[in-house]
Amino acid sequence: MRRVVVTGIGALTPIGNNIEAFWEGLSNGKSGAAPITRFDASLFKTQFACEVKNFDPKEHLDRREARRLDLFTQFAMVAAEQAMQDAALDIEKINQNKAGVIWGSGIGGLRSLEEGIQDNAVSDGPPRYNPFMIPKMIPDIAAGHISIKYGFKGLNYATVSACASSTHALINSLDYIRMGRADIILTGGSEAAVAEAGIGGFNSMKALSQRNDDPATASRPFDLERDGFVLGEGAGAILLEEYEHAKARGAKIYAELVGGGMTADAHHITAPHPDGEGAIRVMRESLEDAKMSPEDIDYINVHGTSTPLGDVAESKAIQSVFGDWAYALNISSTKSMTGHLLGAAGALESIACILAMQHNMVPPTINHFTDDPDIDPRLNLTFNKAQPKEIRAALSNTFGFGGHNSSVIFRKI
Repeated sequence: MRRVVVTGIGALTPIGNNIEAFWEGLSNGKSGAAPITRFDASLFKTQFACEVKNFDPKEHLDRREARRLDLFTQFAMVAAEQAMQDAALDIEKINQNKAGVIWGSGIGGLRSLEEGIQDNAVSDGPPRYNPFMIPKMIPDIAAGHISIKYGFKGLNYATVSACASSTHALINSLDYIRMGRADIILTGGSEAAVAEAGIGGFNSMKALSQRNDDPATASRPFDLERDGFVLGEGAGAILLEEYEHAKARGAKIYAELVGGGMTADAHHITAPHPDGEGAIRVMRESLEDAKMSPEDIDYINVHGTSTPLGDVAESKAIQSVFGDWAYALNISSTKSMTGHLLGAAGALESIACILAMQHNMVPPTINHFTDDPDIDPRLNLTFNKAQPKEIRAALSNTFGFGGHNSSVIFRKI
């Protein structure tokens, strides 16, 4: 099968609005959590989130176009533009029929749906829905807008698998390029669920941290006193390209995407399998797909959401898959800084892996205060401070409601 490499990356995140700022935030252990500004959250149990800061869509998009795009699509367009510029891809010199877009979002245009319903709730007359409400809301629309902008006429669709969405997008992209169905795929994910329905819905599930007195330390993966995840928003974009195609045009190559795994827990709609059974299989499947052994991996960017059940299950799964090597590699959860970007998490955390390899630096798991006796202290969870390390290959895990598990592996080239 053909080889697949990364030639462009872009990121719009709660800790930085481009790749350079994102890496600076990661390497310095910056928290993106703060009181919510998008709406009045004073009546909610959780009143904070990891929002994208200082984002003005008019700086990136035509004013009329911006009004017709939900925030999750605006985020997607900005991150995609960064990745395209980074890749220095001349659209006129490629086969646009072999260029595609696969984009992940777990929720899509939640704010547009919410606003459409609220507008009609206060109306005394007949329902009057905005004609753009549906095109703004549907999760596949970001992929459509990206393809229209760049003239990518090949495969084009969205992956929707909750928090595993953008990792599934990456794996689908890997497979299509391997098989020769595409030469270039712009992939990734975006999410903008910091809305009343997002906070209220996750609050009702008791999934979110309620540490309103100290938002910056609320996301604390693997800490004994973790009390739920912090909702994040933003986008990550990755331009994947067939290796010989990239070489022929003299492209900068960040890393090779060498493998991916996809499994299901078939256990519970929201809770992980207590023994991490699905997580074990997905990591083994990704290693097998990459034709690598556990000892080839130097860093794991874990799903690590800061939930009581999930963090323990994932740590056990890593020990099961990696054996004694689990104590030699580095592990960290960058969600401690960015919050949980839901369907965009996999793309952003894959970029974190790529940057970690590039800089030979493992970003930390911040906000660790108290050890959890259910988590093996021999695991190097890179607590509180980035650690220098030669990283030959990195694995990223993402798991979603519904029991969806996905993992990808990147390798230096």
